[in-house]
Amino acid sequence: MAETLLVVNAGSSSIKFQLFEIAGDELELEFRGQMEGIGTRPHLTAKDAEGQQIVDDSYEREAVQDVRGAFDQLDDWLIAQLNGQAPRVIGHRVVHGGPDYSAPVEIDDTILDRLQELVPLAPLHQPNNLAPIREIRRRYPQIPQVACFDTAFHRNHPEVADRYAIPDEFYRAGVRRYGFHGLSYEYVAARLREVAPDLAEGRVVVCHLGSGASMCAIHRGRSIDSTMGFTAVDGLPMGTRTGQLDPGVVLYLVQNRGYGAKEVERFLYHDGGLKGLSGVSNDMRDLEASDTAGARLAIDYFVYRIACATGALAAAMGGIDGLVFTAGIGERCAPVRAAVVERLSWLGVELDSAANREDALVISTPTSRLQALVVPTNEELTIARHALRLVRGAVGPSEEEATV
Repeated sequence: MAETLLVVNAGSSSIKFQLFEIAGDELELEFRGQMEGIGTRPHLTAKDAEGQQIVDDSYEREAVQDVRGAFDQLDDWLIAQLNGQAPRVIGHRVVHGGPDYSAPVEIDDTILDRLQELVPLAPLHQPNNLAPIREIRRRYPQIPQVACFDTAFHRNHPEVADRYAIPDEFYRAGVRRYGFHGLSYEYVAARLREVAPDLAEGRVVVCHLGSGASMCAIHRGRSIDSTMGFTAVDGLPMGTRTGQLDPGVVLYLVQNRGYGAKEVERFLYHDGGLKGLSGVSNDMRDLEASDTAGARLAIDYFVYRIACATGALAAAMGGIDGLVFTAGIGERCAPVRAAVVERLSWLGVELDSAANREDALVISTPTSRLQALVVPTNEELTIARHALRLVRGAVGPSEEEATV
Protein backbone atom coordinates (compact mmCIF):
# COMPACT_ATOMS: atom_id res chain seq x y z
CA MET A 1 0.00 0.00 0.00
CA ALA A 2 1.22 3.51 -0.82
CA GLU A 3 2.39 5.82 1.95
CA THR A 4 -0.27 8.07 3.42
CA LEU A 5 -0.45 11.35 5.29
CA LEU A 6 -3.16 12.08 7.86
CA VAL A 7 -4.31 15.59 8.76
CA VAL A 8 -6.13 16.19 12.06
CA ASN A 9 -8.01 19.41 12.83
CA ALA A 10 -9.43 19.09 16.34
CA GLY A 11 -11.94 21.42 17.98
CA SER A 12 -13.92 21.45 21.20
CA SER A 13 -16.68 19.14 19.95
CA SER A 14 -15.31 17.64 16.74
CA ILE A 15 -12.25 16.14 15.10
CA LYS A 16 -12.01 16.78 11.36
CA PHE A 17 -9.61 14.67 9.34
CA GLN A 18 -8.37 14.08 5.82
CA LEU A 19 -6.21 11.25 4.52
CA PHE A 20 -3.93 11.76 1.53
CA GLU A 21 -1.94 9.28 -0.51
CA ILE A 22 1.63 10.42 -1.09
CA ALA A 23 2.31 10.08 -4.81
CA GLY A 24 5.83 11.39 -5.38
CA ASP A 25 5.63 15.11 -4.72
CA GLU A 26 1.84 15.15 -5.03
CA LEU A 27 -0.89 14.55 -2.46
CA GLU A 28 -4.04 12.77 -3.59
CA LEU A 29 -7.09 12.89 -1.33
CA GLU A 30 -8.34 9.47 -0.27
CA PHE A 31 -11.14 10.52 2.08
CA ARG A 32 -12.24 13.23 4.48
CA GLY A 33 -14.59 13.25 7.44
CA GLN A 34 -15.21 14.18 11.03
CA MET A 35 -16.17 12.86 14.41
CA GLU A 36 -18.66 15.46 15.66
CA GLY A 37 -20.92 15.80 18.67
CA ILE A 38 -18.22 14.73 21.13
CA GLY A 39 -19.79 14.49 24.57
CA THR A 40 -23.33 15.00 23.25
CA ARG A 41 -24.35 13.08 20.12
CA PRO A 42 -21.19 11.43 18.74
CA HIS A 43 -21.37 10.90 15.00
CA LEU A 44 -18.66 9.72 12.60
CA THR A 45 -19.01 10.52 8.90
CA ALA A 46 -16.57 10.34 5.99
CA LYS A 47 -16.66 10.62 2.20
CA ASP A 48 -14.16 9.51 -0.41
CA ALA A 49 -12.51 11.80 -2.94
CA GLU A 50 -15.56 11.53 -5.23
CA GLY A 51 -17.93 12.54 -2.45
CA GLN A 52 -19.38 9.07 -1.85
CA GLN A 53 -20.32 8.26 1.74
CA ILE A 54 -18.05 5.57 3.23
CA VAL A 55 -19.12 5.73 6.87
CA ASP A 56 -22.07 7.19 8.80
CA ASP A 57 -22.04 5.86 12.37
CA SER A 58 -23.50 7.14 15.60
CA TYR A 59 -22.23 6.26 19.08
CA GLU A 60 -23.52 6.28 22.61
CA ARG A 61 -22.65 9.46 24.47
CA GLU A 62 -20.77 7.47 27.12
CA ALA A 63 -18.45 5.99 24.46
CA VAL A 64 -17.28 9.38 23.17
CA GLN A 65 -17.22 11.80 26.08
CA ASP A 66 -13.96 13.55 25.21
CA VAL A 67 -11.18 13.74 22.61
CA ARG A 68 -9.60 10.56 23.91
CA GLY A 69 -12.86 8.64 23.54
CA ALA A 70 -13.37 10.13 20.09
CA PHE A 71 -9.92 9.04 19.04
CA ASP A 72 -10.56 5.51 20.32
CA GLN A 73 -13.41 5.15 17.83
CA LEU A 74 -11.69 7.08 15.05
CA ASP A 75 -8.46 5.10 15.50
CA ASP A 76 -10.24 1.78 15.09
CA TRP A 77 -11.96 2.99 11.94
CA LEU A 78 -8.78 4.46 10.42
CA ILE A 79 -6.75 1.31 11.09
CA ALA A 80 -9.38 -0.72 9.26
CA GLN A 81 -9.28 1.69 6.29
CA LEU A 82 -5.47 1.55 6.17
CA ASN A 83 -5.25 -2.24 6.54
CA GLY A 84 -3.13 -1.79 9.66
CA GLN A 85 -0.49 0.40 7.97
CA ALA A 86 0.27 3.58 9.90
CA PRO A 87 0.42 6.95 8.12
CA ARG A 88 3.87 8.20 7.13
CA VAL A 89 3.22 11.46 9.01
CA ILE A 90 0.37 13.24 10.80
CA GLY A 91 -0.15 16.98 10.45
CA HIS A 92 -2.13 19.10 12.92
CA ARG A 93 -3.67 22.54 12.97
CA VAL A 94 -2.49 24.41 16.07
CA VAL A 95 -4.09 27.82 16.48
CA HIS A 96 -1.38 29.70 18.38
CA GLY A 97 2.36 29.52 17.75
CA GLY A 98 3.22 32.50 19.95
CA PRO A 99 6.42 34.48 19.33
CA ASP A 100 8.57 31.34 18.97
CA TYR A 101 7.05 29.50 16.00
CA SER A 102 6.73 31.16 12.61
CA ALA A 103 6.86 27.94 10.55
CA PRO A 104 5.66 24.32 10.90
CA VAL A 105 7.63 22.18 13.35
CA GLU A 106 7.96 18.48 14.08
CA ILE A 107 6.60 17.96 17.57
CA ASP A 108 8.68 16.78 20.52
CA ASP A 109 8.15 17.04 24.28
CA THR A 110 9.81 20.46 24.54
CA ILE A 111 7.66 21.96 21.78
CA LEU A 112 4.51 20.40 23.22
CA ASP A 113 5.24 21.96 26.61
CA ARG A 114 5.82 25.36 25.01
CA LEU A 115 2.55 25.16 23.08
CA GLN A 116 0.76 24.24 26.30
CA GLU A 117 1.95 27.54 27.78
CA LEU A 118 0.01 29.37 25.06
CA VAL A 119 -3.36 27.92 26.12
CA PRO A 120 -4.44 31.17 27.88
CA LEU A 121 -4.08 33.01 24.54
CA ALA A 122 -6.45 30.63 22.74
CA PRO A 123 -8.52 28.88 25.42
CA LEU A 124 -11.21 27.71 22.99
CA HIS A 125 -8.78 26.08 20.58
CA GLN A 126 -5.29 25.33 21.89
CA PRO A 127 -6.26 22.63 24.44
CA ASN A 128 -8.29 20.79 21.82
CA ASN A 129 -5.54 21.12 19.21
CA LEU A 130 -3.00 19.58 21.58
CA ALA A 131 -5.16 16.76 22.97
CA PRO A 132 -5.02 14.48 19.89
CA ILE A 133 -1.29 15.16 19.51
CA ARG A 134 -0.70 13.78 23.00
CA GLU A 135 -2.99 10.83 22.39
CA ILE A 136 -1.23 9.90 19.14
CA ARG A 137 2.20 10.27 20.77
CA ARG A 138 1.06 7.89 23.49
CA ARG A 139 -0.24 5.28 21.05
CA TYR A 140 2.12 5.70 18.10
CA PRO A 141 5.35 7.37 19.26
CA GLN A 142 7.12 6.30 16.06
CA ILE A 143 4.90 8.42 13.77
CA PRO A 144 6.24 11.94 13.15
CA GLN A 145 3.71 14.65 13.97
CA VAL A 146 3.88 18.17 12.56
CA ALA A 147 2.25 21.27 14.05
CA CYS A 148 1.12 23.95 11.58
CA PHE A 149 0.18 27.28 13.09
CA ASP A 150 -2.68 29.64 12.31
CA THR A 151 -0.45 32.53 13.36
CA ALA A 152 2.50 31.73 11.07
CA PHE A 153 1.15 33.32 7.86
CA HIS A 154 0.98 36.70 9.60
CA ARG A 155 4.46 36.70 11.12
CA ASN A 156 6.01 38.95 8.45
CA HIS A 157 3.74 41.93 9.16
CA PRO A 158 5.36 45.35 9.41
CA GLU A 159 6.14 46.01 13.06
CA VAL A 160 3.75 48.96 13.11
CA ALA A 161 0.89 46.55 12.31
CA ASP A 162 1.76 44.15 15.12
CA ARG A 163 2.39 46.62 17.93
CA TYR A 164 0.04 47.77 20.66
CA ALA A 165 0.55 51.23 22.16
CA ILE A 166 2.05 49.80 25.34
CA PRO A 167 5.62 49.75 26.74
CA ASP A 168 8.21 47.87 24.72
CA GLU A 169 8.82 45.29 27.47
CA PHE A 170 5.41 43.78 26.77
CA TYR A 171 6.09 43.48 23.04
CA ARG A 172 9.39 41.72 23.77
CA ALA A 173 7.49 39.40 26.14
CA GLY A 174 5.17 38.41 23.28
CA VAL A 175 2.21 40.74 23.80
CA ARG A 176 1.56 41.68 20.18
CA ARG A 177 -0.96 41.28 17.39
CA TYR A 178 -0.53 37.80 15.90
CA GLY A 179 -3.52 37.29 13.62
CA PHE A 180 -5.18 33.91 13.07
CA HIS A 181 -6.84 31.73 10.39
CA GLY A 182 -3.46 31.87 8.67
CA LEU A 183 -3.69 28.35 7.21
CA SER A 184 -6.92 29.35 5.49
CA TYR A 185 -5.46 32.62 4.18
CA GLU A 186 -2.35 30.83 2.96
CA TYR A 187 -4.49 28.39 0.98
CA VAL A 188 -6.65 31.17 -0.50
CA ALA A 189 -3.58 33.19 -1.51
CA ALA A 190 -2.15 30.15 -3.31
CA ARG A 191 -5.50 29.32 -4.91
CA LEU A 192 -5.84 32.88 -6.25
CA ARG A 193 -2.66 32.38 -8.26
CA GLU A 194 -4.47 29.56 -10.06
CA VAL A 195 -7.95 31.04 -10.58
CA ALA A 196 -7.22 34.79 -10.71
CA PRO A 197 -3.48 35.32 -11.27
CA ASP A 198 -3.77 39.05 -11.96
CA LEU A 199 -5.73 39.63 -8.77
CA ALA A 200 -3.27 37.46 -6.82
CA GLU A 201 -0.58 40.04 -7.61
CA GLY A 202 -2.75 42.86 -6.32
CA ARG A 203 -4.27 44.05 -3.06
CA VAL A 204 -6.94 41.71 -1.73
CA VAL A 205 -9.09 41.67 1.38
CA VAL A 206 -10.04 38.10 2.29
CA CYS A 207 -13.05 37.53 4.56
CA HIS A 208 -12.84 34.25 6.49
CA LEU A 209 -16.40 34.14 7.78
CA GLY A 210 -17.55 31.26 9.95
CA SER A 211 -18.23 30.53 13.60
CA GLY A 212 -14.78 32.04 14.00
CA ALA A 213 -14.43 35.08 11.75
CA SER A 214 -11.60 37.35 10.72
CA MET A 215 -10.33 39.32 7.74
CA CYS A 216 -6.88 39.72 6.23
CA ALA A 217 -5.20 42.24 3.94
CA ILE A 218 -3.06 40.30 1.43
CA HIS A 219 -0.75 42.01 -1.07
CA ARG A 220 1.03 39.84 -3.63
CA GLY A 221 0.34 36.75 -1.56
CA ARG A 222 1.67 38.19 1.71
CA SER A 223 -0.30 39.07 4.84
CA ILE A 224 -0.12 42.80 5.55
CA ASP A 225 -2.58 43.07 8.42
CA SER A 226 -5.44 41.15 10.05
CA THR A 227 -8.47 41.94 12.17
CA MET A 228 -7.45 39.48 14.89
CA GLY A 229 -4.77 40.38 17.40
CA PHE A 230 -3.17 38.94 20.55
CA THR A 231 -5.95 36.38 20.87
CA ALA A 232 -8.63 34.95 18.58
CA VAL A 233 -11.34 37.04 20.24
CA ASP A 234 -10.49 40.39 18.59
CA GLY A 235 -11.88 41.93 15.41
CA LEU A 236 -15.17 40.80 13.88
CA PRO A 237 -18.06 39.50 15.96
CA MET A 238 -18.17 35.70 15.75
CA GLY A 239 -20.54 32.91 16.70
CA THR A 240 -20.07 33.40 20.45
CA ARG A 241 -16.99 35.65 20.64
CA THR A 242 -17.47 39.38 21.12
CA GLY A 243 -14.92 40.59 18.63
CA GLN A 244 -13.76 44.19 18.96
CA LEU A 245 -14.50 45.47 22.48
CA ASP A 246 -13.39 48.51 24.45
CA PRO A 247 -11.09 47.22 27.26
CA GLY A 248 -13.05 49.53 29.55
CA VAL A 249 -15.95 47.09 29.29
CA VAL A 250 -13.78 44.43 30.94
CA LEU A 251 -12.80 46.90 33.69
CA TYR A 252 -16.49 47.64 34.21
CA LEU A 253 -17.30 43.94 34.54
CA VAL A 254 -14.54 43.46 37.12
CA GLN A 255 -15.07 46.64 39.12
CA ASN A 256 -18.84 47.00 38.97
CA ARG A 257 -20.24 43.55 38.29
CA GLY A 258 -17.85 41.46 40.38
CA TYR A 259 -16.52 39.36 37.50
CA GLY A 260 -13.41 37.27 38.04
CA ALA A 261 -11.02 36.01 35.36
CA LYS A 262 -13.12 32.94 34.49
CA GLU A 263 -16.32 34.99 34.24
CA VAL A 264 -14.60 37.52 31.96
CA GLU A 265 -13.27 34.68 29.79
CA ARG A 266 -16.73 33.19 29.44
CA PHE A 267 -18.20 36.60 28.63
CA LEU A 268 -15.66 37.23 25.86
CA TYR A 269 -15.59 33.76 24.32
CA HIS A 270 -19.02 32.24 24.98
CA ASP A 271 -21.66 34.89 25.68
CA GLY A 272 -21.07 37.44 22.92
CA GLY A 273 -21.01 37.60 19.14
CA LEU A 274 -24.04 36.58 17.10
CA LYS A 275 -25.39 34.61 20.07
CA GLY A 276 -25.13 37.55 22.46
CA LEU A 277 -26.57 40.11 20.05
CA SER A 278 -29.43 38.01 18.79
CA GLY A 279 -30.45 36.15 21.91
CA VAL A 280 -31.38 33.44 19.41
CA SER A 281 -28.39 31.46 18.16
CA ASN A 282 -24.74 31.57 17.17
CA ASP A 283 -25.59 29.90 13.82
CA MET A 284 -26.13 32.18 10.84
CA ARG A 285 -28.65 29.72 9.37
CA ASP A 286 -30.82 30.04 12.46
CA LEU A 287 -30.58 33.81 12.37
CA GLU A 288 -31.62 33.97 8.73
CA ALA A 289 -34.61 31.77 9.47
CA SER A 290 -35.66 33.88 12.47
CA ASP A 291 -38.00 36.87 12.25
CA THR A 292 -36.91 38.38 15.58
CA ALA A 293 -35.44 41.86 15.89
CA GLY A 294 -32.42 40.41 17.69
CA ALA A 295 -31.59 38.09 14.79
CA ARG A 296 -31.85 40.95 12.30
CA LEU A 297 -29.63 43.14 14.48
CA ALA A 298 -26.98 40.42 14.74
CA ILE A 299 -26.81 39.98 10.95
CA ASP A 300 -26.75 43.74 10.35
CA TYR A 301 -23.98 44.21 12.92
CA PHE A 302 -21.93 41.38 11.40
CA VAL A 303 -22.21 42.94 7.92
CA TYR A 304 -21.49 46.43 9.25
CA ARG A 305 -18.27 45.34 10.94
CA ILE A 306 -17.11 43.46 7.83
CA ALA A 307 -17.62 46.60 5.75
CA CYS A 308 -15.79 48.80 8.28
CA ALA A 309 -12.87 46.36 8.49
CA THR A 310 -12.61 46.27 4.70
CA GLY A 311 -11.95 50.00 4.66
CA ALA A 312 -9.30 49.72 7.37
CA LEU A 313 -7.50 46.83 5.66
CA ALA A 314 -7.61 48.61 2.30
CA ALA A 315 -5.94 51.58 4.00
CA ALA A 316 -3.19 49.28 5.29
CA MET A 317 -2.41 48.28 1.68
CA GLY A 318 -2.89 51.72 0.16
CA GLY A 319 -5.87 50.52 -1.88
CA ILE A 320 -7.87 47.44 -2.81
CA ASP A 321 -8.28 45.43 -6.02
CA GLY A 322 -10.42 42.52 -4.86
CA LEU A 323 -12.63 41.07 -2.16
CA VAL A 324 -12.68 37.33 -1.43
CA PHE A 325 -15.18 35.40 0.69
CA THR A 326 -14.26 32.05 2.24
CA ALA A 327 -15.15 29.63 5.10
CA GLY A 328 -18.64 28.45 6.06
CA ILE A 329 -20.63 31.70 5.94
CA GLY A 330 -18.40 33.26 3.30
CA GLU A 331 -18.74 30.29 0.96
CA ARG A 332 -22.41 29.43 1.45
CA CYS A 333 -24.35 32.47 2.67
CA ALA A 334 -25.31 34.52 -0.38
CA PRO A 335 -27.45 37.07 1.57
CA VAL A 336 -24.53 38.05 3.82
CA ARG A 337 -22.21 38.42 0.80
CA ALA A 338 -24.82 40.56 -0.97
CA ALA A 339 -25.26 42.80 2.06
CA VAL A 340 -21.49 43.27 2.42
CA VAL A 341 -21.07 44.13 -1.27
CA GLU A 342 -23.98 46.59 -1.05
CA ARG A 343 -22.30 48.40 1.83
CA LEU A 344 -19.07 48.54 -0.17
CA SER A 345 -20.64 49.85 -3.37
CA TRP A 346 -18.79 53.14 -2.79
CA LEU A 347 -15.61 51.25 -3.69
CA GLY A 348 -17.03 50.49 -7.13
CA VAL A 349 -17.87 46.82 -6.52
CA GLU A 350 -21.01 45.60 -8.33
CA LEU A 351 -22.70 42.31 -7.50
CA ASP A 352 -23.82 39.76 -10.07
CA SER A 353 -26.88 38.57 -8.16
CA ALA A 354 -27.34 35.35 -10.14
CA ALA A 355 -23.68 34.35 -9.72
CA ASN A 356 -23.88 35.17 -6.01
CA ARG A 357 -26.95 32.96 -5.52
CA GLU A 358 -25.07 30.09 -7.19
CA ASP A 359 -21.94 30.55 -5.01
CA ALA A 360 -19.96 31.04 -8.23
CA LEU A 361 -16.23 31.76 -8.25
CA VAL A 362 -16.70 35.34 -9.48
CA ILE A 363 -19.73 37.12 -8.04
CA SER A 364 -18.99 40.63 -9.32
CA THR A 365 -20.13 41.95 -12.69
CA PRO A 366 -17.70 42.27 -15.63
CA THR A 367 -17.89 46.07 -15.28
CA SER A 368 -17.20 46.09 -11.53
CA ARG A 369 -14.12 48.14 -10.63
CA LEU A 370 -13.44 45.72 -7.78
CA GLN A 371 -13.49 41.95 -8.26
CA ALA A 372 -15.49 39.90 -5.74
CA LEU A 373 -14.83 36.16 -5.51
CA VAL A 374 -15.89 33.12 -3.51
CA VAL A 375 -12.91 30.80 -2.91
CA PRO A 376 -13.57 27.68 -0.79
CA THR A 377 -10.77 27.18 1.71
CA ASN A 378 -8.86 23.98 2.45
CA GLU A 379 -6.77 24.31 5.58
CA GLU A 380 -6.16 20.56 5.66
CA LEU A 381 -4.43 20.55 2.27
CA THR A 382 -2.17 23.39 3.39
CA ILE A 383 -1.27 21.41 6.52
CA ALA A 384 -0.60 18.28 4.45
CA ARG A 385 1.77 20.12 2.13
CA HIS A 386 3.71 21.61 5.04
CA ALA A 387 3.92 18.27 6.87
CA LEU A 388 5.19 16.43 3.81
CA ARG A 389 7.88 19.04 3.10
CA LEU A 390 9.03 19.04 6.69
CA VAL A 391 9.44 15.29 7.16
CA ARG A 392 11.24 15.03 3.83
CA GLY A 393 13.68 17.66 5.01
CA ALA A 394 13.07 19.99 2.09
CA VAL A 395 15.50 22.89 1.93
CA GLY A 396 14.55 26.37 0.80
CA PRO A 397 11.18 28.06 0.28
CA SER A 398 7.97 26.22 -0.47
CA GLU A 399 6.54 26.30 -3.97
CA GLU A 400 4.00 28.88 -2.84
CA GLU A 401 6.70 31.10 -1.31
CA ALA A 402 8.95 30.76 -4.34
CA THR A 403 6.25 31.96 -6.71
CA VAL A 404 5.10 34.97 -4.69
